[in-house]
Order: sequence, then structure tokens, then C-alpha cells
Amino acid sequence: MSTVKTNFTKKLTESAVMLALTLILSYLKLLDLPYGGSITLCSMLPPILIAYRHGLLWGLGMGLANGIMQLLMGINSLSYATSAAAAVAIVLLDYIIAFAVTGFGGCFKRAFKNQSVSLVFGTAFVCILRYICHVISGCTVWAGLSIPDAEALIYSFAYNATYMLPELIIAVAGAAYLGSAINFENETLTRISKQNTPKSSFVLKTVGSLLGLAAFITDIVLVAPNLQNPETGDFDITGIADTNFTAFAIVTVAGIIGLTFFFILSHIKTKNN
Repeated sequence: MSTVKTNFTKKLTESAVMLALTLILSYLKLLDLPYGGSITLCSMLPPILIAYRHGLLWGLGMGLANGIMQLLMGINSLSYATSAAAAVAIVLLDYIIAFAVTGFGGCFKRAFKNQSVSLVFGTAFVCILRYICHVISGCTVWAGLSIPDAEALIYSFAYNATYMLPELIIAVAGAAYLGSAINFENETLTRISKQNTPKSSFVLKTVGSLLGLAAFITDIVLVAPNLQNPETGDFDITGIADTNFTAFAIVTVAGIIGLTFFFILSHIKTKNN
């Protein structure tokens, strides 16, 4: 019984520390959009790592706690709700469910032998689930407020992609790196030795990182200028229709491929220290 209590205490302590790290990282924003949404420095990774290490229930619990904390920090968004139902929808779709989905970060743990691959797929899957939550919220609750009623679904897809796609790229890059450097599957975290890594790994790692960074910067350049009204200088989401979405999609896919293929391939032959 004492062993069980000790393990529970360790998991609880670790989760509390990672939750605090998540909140700190959520304040380190590379871009903060005027109508909600931001690009952070891997703020989704700590809950994903907890889910990977300790399973679905622990991951969902931490994701739920994170969602509540994010709600408290963004409580002003409820002032835009036009009804009680809208307020509930905002709470659930933009906060509680959107962040609780990080509990699925470890769902690919048994699907791949390589830890980096598992973490990358889990991270990407979680980011997509969160993106879907925000899209649903945007085309329902926020339609007519920050998103035009006409073609609300299209605008919601586009607006939420302006921050969620870069967020996904950054999170995937962080997951790939941490997955290749630290063994999260043991009870005690250990460094992964790279003594058997081929010499070409540094080049591949650099190429993957540069592809991801280039994709992130290019996506911002393609989208951001169109969100400003050229006459008034105010934020105008309708301008997003002028974005070259073909180029946007190609650049994004290239970035994701670069970060998953090259970056992970460079660490395939690593072994635990």
C-alpha cells in the first residue's frame, strides 16, 4: 500500500510541476491574435508528456486542470457570449475540451517502437483535436461576433489555422527533440545516449529544424498581412480570403514532413543511456 501511495504522490507532484510549466509557457507567446488564439513556445507539450508517461486518465486530468486555468486567465471572453448556452459552449469548446484532449498524447505509445515517432504522432493528433474544437466554436458561437455570419465555417477554419498550424509545428518539433533526448518510458527520467547516432544525424536534424522554422515564418508571412484592413489598419478577418491557401498548405505540409521525417530519422539509432 505504501508503494502505491508513493507512486501516486510522485505522479501527482510531477503533474503539478508540469502544469506550472504549461502555464509559464502559455505566457511566452510568439503571436497573440486580437480575437483569440496565440502561438506559444510548446505550452501543450507538458500535458502531452504526462499523458505519455502515465496514461490516458492522468493526461485527461492534467488537461482538464490546464483547461480550467486557461479559462480563468481568459475569463473576459465570456463577456462576448450572447446567451447562457453560448457561454457554456465557449467554456467547453475553447477551454475545457480543447485542452483536455492533451490526455490523448500517449495514444500512439504502443503503435511505434521509436519514442520520438510516438510522441510526434501523439502531439500532432492532440493539436488537430484542439483545432477542431476551436473551429466548431468559431463557426457557431463566434459567428456574427468576431467571425462573419457568411461562410462562417470557412473563416473559422482559416482563422484558427493561423495560430494552430504554427503551434502544431512548434509542438511537433519540441516533441521530436525531447523524444530523442530523454527516455520518458522509465519511472525515472534518463538521458538517451547518442554515441551510436550516425554522423549524418546532425545534418538531418539541422535540415528538419530549418524546414520547420521556414514553414512557420512563411505561413505567418502569407496570412498575417491579409488580416489588416489596408485603409483603416484595423484587424479584418475577411481579408483572409485573399491568402494563397495552396502555397500555405504546401509550405505547412513541407514543414511537418521536415520535422517528422528528417528530425526523427536522425535519431533512429539512438539507445538508452
